[in-house]
Amino acid sequence: MKRPLVLFFLAVLTTLFVGASARPAPSHWVATWTSMPQLTEPGNMPPAPFTGTDRVLDNASLRETAQVTTGGPRIRLRFSNAFGGAPLPLTAVSVARPVSGAAGVSAVVPGSITGVTFHGKPSTVVPQGAQVVSDPLAFPVRSLENITVTAYLANGQASTSITSHPGSRTTSYLMAGNQVASPELPGATPVDHWYFLSGIEVLSPASAVAVIGDSISDGRGSTTNGNDRWPNVLASRLHGVSVVNQAAGGNRVLQDGLGPNVLARLDRDLLSTSGVSWAIVFEGVNDIGTATPAAASDVAAQLIDAYDQIITRAHAQDIKVYGATITAFGGNTGYDAPEREAARQQVNAWIRQPGHFDALLDFDKVTRDPAKPSQLLPAYDVGDHLHLNPDGYRAIGNSVPEQLFDDHGGWGS
Repeated sequence: MKRPLVLFFLAVLTTLFVGASARPAPSHWVATWTSMPQLTEPGNMPPAPFTGTDRVLDNASLRETAQVTTGGPRIRLRFSNAFGGAPLPLTAVSVARPVSGAAGVSAVVPGSITGVTFHGKPSTVVPQGAQVVSDPLAFPVRSLENITVTAYLANGQASTSITSHPGSRTTSYLMAGNQVASPELPGATPVDHWYFLSGIEVLSPASAVAVIGDSISDGRGSTTNGNDRWPNVLASRLHGVSVVNQAAGGNRVLQDGLGPNVLARLDRDLLSTSGVSWAIVFEGVNDIGTATPAAASDVAAQLIDAYDQIITRAHAQDIKVYGATITAFGGNTGYDAPEREAARQQVNAWIRQPGHFDALLDFDKVTRDPAKPSQLLPAYDVGDHLHLNPDGYRAIGNSVPEQLFDDHGGWGS
């Protein structure tokens, strides 16, 4: 082939390659906020008069705020009726921007209120055990922006078994009547729970990391309306990556506790969550802490088997799984026992061993007291010797290497 012709083909190939590499990644739907659905315990039900003898939120509105973790030009909402005892009829729904952009406030910016539709209609019914995804909505959001969702139930849900996320660490508001278009809710009843709303998705080229965890990831000990759980801290450090929190207080890997066990909820909370490329598994302390001392070693072995199952099932969906060591609980009234501490060490040794998880996140090393390794560092202990304070959560969130989410992550912490 003559030299000019060779140069011509090289130029064409170079142009094609550079053009392809310069194109922005295609956008898709990715979860930007989640709340793990749970059956609502009696103490976390909407207060009177919003819970009746046979239904909840009859002719009432619910307003709640959520912090998205990555932005985009369009969003859609997910509502869950996973644990409802009857269909969930949503009469009207709106989204808006909260006043001052704050979490946990009842007032919204008037000009920002936007109606939500479902199959082009303003209302929908979520069947028992199901979820519903709204139509795409032209409502641009920025990373780490708080948004407000208001739902009105004209006739309520005809059951006292309802779906919620009790550990919201965020204030929601209940008020009689249709308030979806109301800028303010004077006299509304505040509750620190999320109900029905289980996800917000954004149209974006980003991928998501899902946190599978318990109350330490759910943020017990964090600041109400402060968005200072450790997954929030991680989200503030990552660019082009969504962080979704699929944790709940009291949750366990092996047995149901508060919410279904991890092996039972993995399909819903990880494998079916839109746009997830990575998972962080930081759970097991409640399995060990609720085991009898005599059974603690057996529970540790079962946890290791369960982690292997999680890895296997996630890898089948091309999801990388990062394992976090179980943090210390020495001194906790309910959990502290020599046999349980030995079980924790047994599990952590397996997590730390290369060849199991795709990367190690040694949260135990980050948060333990060097002088007493079976206990949390006092500066990070919220006071119960199990949960962390905001400084402790900040330390965990800042310890996760950013490079684990650029598709070139590897073993290490």
